[in-house]
Amino acid sequence: MAGIEKVAVIGAGVMGAAIAAHVANSGTQVLLLDIVPEGAANRNALAEGAVAKMLKADPAPFMGTRAARLVETGNLEDDLSRLAEADWIIEAVIERLDIKQDLYRKIDAARKPGSIVSSNTSTIPLATLVGGLPESFAQDFLVTHFFNPPRYMRLMELVTGAATRADAATLITEFADRRLGKTVVKAKDTPSFIGNRLGIYWLQKAVLEAAESGIPVEMADALIGKSFGIPKTGVFGLLDLVGLDLMPHVTASLAAALPQADAFHAANRPLPVVQKMIAEGYTGRKGKGGFYRMNREAGQKLKEAIDLSSGHYAPARKPRSEAMEEAGRSPRALMAHDSAEGRYAAEVMGATLRYAAGLAGEVADTIADIDEAMCLGYGWKDGPFALMDKIGPDWLAERLEAKGQTVPPILELARGRSFYRVEDGRLEQLGLDGGYHPVTRPDGVLLLSDIRRGAKPVLKNGSAAVWDIGDGVLCFEFTSKMNAMDDQIMALLAKTLKLVEAEYKALVIHNEGTNFSVGANLGLALFAANIAAWDQIETLVGLGQQTFQKMRNAPFPVVGAPSGMALGGGCEVLLHCDAVQAHAESYIGLVEVGVGLIPGWGGCTEMLHRWQKFGRLPKGPMPAPSKVFEILSTATVAKSAAEAKELLFLRPEDGVTMNRARLLADAKARALAMVEGYVPPETRDYTLPGPSGLVAMEMAVQQFRKMGKATAYDEIVSGALAEVLSGGDTDPIDTLTEADLLKLERDRFFTLVKRPGTLARIESMLLTGKPLRN
Repeated sequence: MAGIEKVAVIGAGVMGAAIAAHVANSGTQVLLLDIVPEGAANRNALAEGAVAKMLKADPAPFMGTRAARLVETGNLEDDLSRLAEADWIIEAVIERLDIKQDLYRKIDAARKPGSIVSSNTSTIPLATLVGGLPESFAQDFLVTHFFNPPRYMRLMELVTGAATRADAATLITEFADRRLGKTVVKAKDTPSFIGNRLGIYWLQKAVLEAAESGIPVEMADALIGKSFGIPKTGVFGLLDLVGLDLMPHVTASLAAALPQADAFHAANRPLPVVQKMIAEGYTGRKGKGGFYRMNREAGQKLKEAIDLSSGHYAPARKPRSEAMEEAGRSPRALMAHDSAEGRYAAEVMGATLRYAAGLAGEVADTIADIDEAMCLGYGWKDGPFALMDKIGPDWLAERLEAKGQTVPPILELARGRSFYRVEDGRLEQLGLDGGYHPVTRPDGVLLLSDIRRGAKPVLKNGSAAVWDIGDGVLCFEFTSKMNAMDDQIMALLAKTLKLVEAEYKALVIHNEGTNFSVGANLGLALFAANIAAWDQIETLVGLGQQTFQKMRNAPFPVVGAPSGMALGGGCEVLLHCDAVQAHAESYIGLVEVGVGLIPGWGGCTEMLHRWQKFGRLPKGPMPAPSKVFEILSTATVAKSAAEAKELLFLRPEDGVTMNRARLLADAKARALAMVEGYVPPETRDYTLPGPSGLVAMEMAVQQFRKMGKATAYDEIVSGALAEVLSGGDTDPIDTLTEADLLKLERDRFFTLVKRPGTLARIESMLLTGKPLRN
């Protein structure tokens, strides 16, 4: 967007470097600076080393190599004057006020007038940071608190000061939203802002309570998990990921900043076992282990968990308890269970929710902002206030009173009501004034969840639903478990295509699940194969091909809008759309080879077309099949939308949306822009290498098997794939029609399904998440 063309990041540590990488992911030039190491021959060693390290990191901070080329490196002695080139300067140095303020004075002397300066601090109040600095600097200064890792965490907390220019805050908000893909939550200038203020209390309370009540770490993580909609890492797994050595610094900062009456102090008691772990290098995943560790003695990998009482490790056990079994996914039932496990869940989450209620109005203007911070910053499915609605505000208030504890004002206001309600199809939130107020969205945001509140689906069955999203556009939504593709999805998609042709302008395929689609429903395929219902499998494969061909050839535009994983059949849906508007964090690939199959719904055929049309390859019938064989035989998955373009799972002209909340609106706009003058794609013919190409691809697989990189079964599967991509026994001087190639793809898919080894691989994938290696 206009206004910010170049960004400078000062501090090439873990956060600073990763912030620079993500700014580059947006296509923006970045200058990354750090100090000159004492006695270093390379004065830019810290910044250059950080970039080099990120290029090897997994998960990758960069979305692609092109982004890495947008980062320039330098140092604060030789390149300080270059800050005048930057429109936004981000400080990400050590959390020491004296160091930061000394740096700010240098920045102020070097920057251009009107450039914006922000700090990534998570602990020091903004008012303290600008204390004693010129008013002109304070006007251009704010806090932009990114969460780690910046590429993947969608939350950015924005804090402004009394002197901060309103237009500076607006400019950064717009850039962070549209270009960096962040949900910007406005936090008040209080210690640790929103997410970490509540999140750190929650973590401290959970650890302390587990140690004092004798709850094993595995059990604690399970209890503070599924029932409350919290990621399975729970508490101890999350601390291992963050780093145990970081927590004492964070808690010390919070303890120094918060008044003594704050409930945080009661939960901030040091545990000798944790202090001992840190001293011995057990700092989490980055160290020798943490609350969990991987024991690799005797050549095996055994996950172990620490005993908080003894400090000794033992094999981690799968937690099972009567409380969890009886409560299921009900947080209230778990908290009410009369057992040690129920009392632990009630004490930790009850205290956390009470603390959250007490923060209403102090750390943010609305309860929705607090919920957003915990959902996006800590991965909670529901924020604390939405979670209290599930549990019941009255029940929580009565529980607090029974314990002799004060009921926070916002919880008192929610008695007999709820924190959220839907009025006339609009979501509203409870305010501290006792009234309900709309939950607003930024301009241009269109969410399927908002549409669902105020409308009924146009069409629906057990695996999919169709919604009218306005202006003559329908949205097709997968609703099956993990959005897996099945016959019901195919049937409703075929029905939807007829409806759009008759009454609408365009179709968007989108959902707000964690993943767009993990592929075909392997459980159904396994069941059918086990009872030898081969005709059902053959029907489904044929139905999929027919439906996708009808969709691609429909007389109106179809736009796919994926986010998360789009694998196997989910990828094939996108391959047959007229255009794709993908979220930047889309992981796309044809992975069927991993379970002993090949793409059967036209994936092979479409990828051949793309590499023949868009691939920068030598001319002739062999280069495109060879490239597609390389991608598909290794089950390659693009780790970003940028990579998906490189692999041609996305076309060069397909769009990328950085902010997931804007994906549906962008896809709808893309579809409408294609309506006027729309013409379906032409029928395709293929010139393929035939038997000679088949032999070449088979020889490549044989070589991999000799090197130990492929199994005997891999050779069989890759042989079937090679037969499709080469065109089988077709003469290389002839062309193969698309119908013939699709039939070949379908036949070879079905041949593999019937092999006994394939069933074992599918079953292994369903049970363990990994295919057999045989």
